[in-house]
Amino acid sequence: MVPHDGGWRGAKGQVPSSRHGSRGTYVLASIAVAFTVFMVLEPEAAFSSAVEGLRVWWEIVFPALLPFFIGSEILMGLGVVHFAGVVLEPLMRPVFNVPGAGSFVMAMGLASGYPIGSVLTARLRKQQLCNKAEAERLVCFTNTADPLFMSGAVAVGMFRNQGVAPVIMLAHYLSSLSVGLVMRFWRRRAPRTPAPTSSGAWIFRRAAWALVEARRRDGRPLGRLMGDAVRQAVNNLLLIGGFIILFSVLIRITQEVGLLGLAAAAAARVVAILGLNPDTAQALLEGMLEITIGTEAAARCPAPLADRLMAASAIIAWSGLSVHAQVAAMIQGTDIDIRPYVGARVLHALLAAAYTPLVMAVLPVSVSVVWCPLPTWWDLLAAAWSRFLLASAWLVAACALGALLRR
Repeated sequence: MVPHDGGWRGAKGQVPSSRHGSRGTYVLASIAVAFTVFMVLEPEAAFSSAVEGLRVWWEIVFPALLPFFIGSEILMGLGVVHFAGVVLEPLMRPVFNVPGAGSFVMAMGLASGYPIGSVLTARLRKQQLCNKAEAERLVCFTNTADPLFMSGAVAVGMFRNQGVAPVIMLAHYLSSLSVGLVMRFWRRRAPRTPAPTSSGAWIFRRAAWALVEARRRDGRPLGRLMGDAVRQAVNNLLLIGGFIILFSVLIRITQEVGLLGLAAAAAARVVAILGLNPDTAQALLEGMLEITIGTEAAARCPAPLADRLMAASAIIAWSGLSVHAQVAAMIQGTDIDIRPYVGARVLHALLAAAYTPLVMAVLPVSVSVVWCPLPTWWDLLAAAWSRFLLASAWLVAACALGALLRR
């Protein structure tokens, strides 16, 4: 660009407009300045909230996600995802309109929790195992909460009632699968990714060929593959930890300046129209920002158990802006659009809240408080490894069943 008449002109002699996009820039800059000023004026509040976010990351998120990040990276390097893609193509394509390789993302995502579904979807997109539309469909229903978080952290740690765990989990996964069925129509006219083929007629032979070919293209020795998996897992977990700490401080800012209270008073009317107890409004607002803080607020708010469970289910399905930011960071470097994912989260939250009373009608929950011991860090890590192995076993069993049905 060259100066002209005291201004700046582009290559075609046009002055860049200062109106387009300037408002968003000013808003973001103002938020950043306010955030910095708050930390300077209230260092103790900023520090305590950051420490709380760090505690949540280290005690809950890190041991729960580490095995899945490492294990899924190794399985992808070994070509297992290509094997599953061939065998489960006849199942995933008609049901969810995604390639068979999406079965690997689905198994790991449902078993591990946020944001492993977005991480693996981005990997499939980079390896050209799915196109843009299929990746957007896939990430919308495979990026879910993990069962240990819902049964341990939410049911036992927050509600202090182990009996609510089946209700929360069943409502969450039913609504997730419902979102997958709805999102199969997203850009349905987009071209499909062709399934891997070979000269072998038997499906297992074609799947084995795809596995060997994928392993040959990868070419990394096992030692290097494991080292890369650990390194990538730690990098992703550090990124996730940074987002959790950041949003923990942001929530504390909104509480200290009174914005959250004002918004809760206005949202109580909307919540009442939707049929929920108005006392759940503040918990829902906190859950819009961060899932863990929001679900804890829903568990302790003065409302009937059914309303608290509906609010917690909606918060877990929405997952919070913190998880949305993590997903946006994980899909960087691809052409995946984040907007369908955000829309799917809204649908997931509404469906999860609607399914909760239906599940409670089938699985009655006692309102009595049940005190249960909280799991330790090593318990969470061991449970995560167990769930990873179980998810892998489910994937193998699904492949075997798919091959039998195919025959």
